[in-house]
Amino acid sequence: MRLIKLKDVMSNTGLARSTIYKYIAEGVFPKPVSLGERAVAWVESEIEEWILEKIEQRDSC
Repeated sequence: MRLIKLKDVMSNTGLARSTIYKYIAEGVFPKPVSLGERAVAWVESEIEEWILEKIEQRDSC
C-alpha cells in the first residue's frame, strides 16, 4: 500500500485542488488519510480505482 500527496493526486487525475476537495465533500472521491496535524495523503490504489470507475462510466455510454 502506498500513500500519495495532493500534488500526485492532482497529476494523476487532472483535477484541481479545489475540485478534489469539492468531490470529497460530495462523497464522490476517496477521502485522505491524516498523517499529522497539517499533513494528509491518499491511498494510491483508491485513486486508481476512482479513475478506473470514470473510464468504465465513459465506456458504458
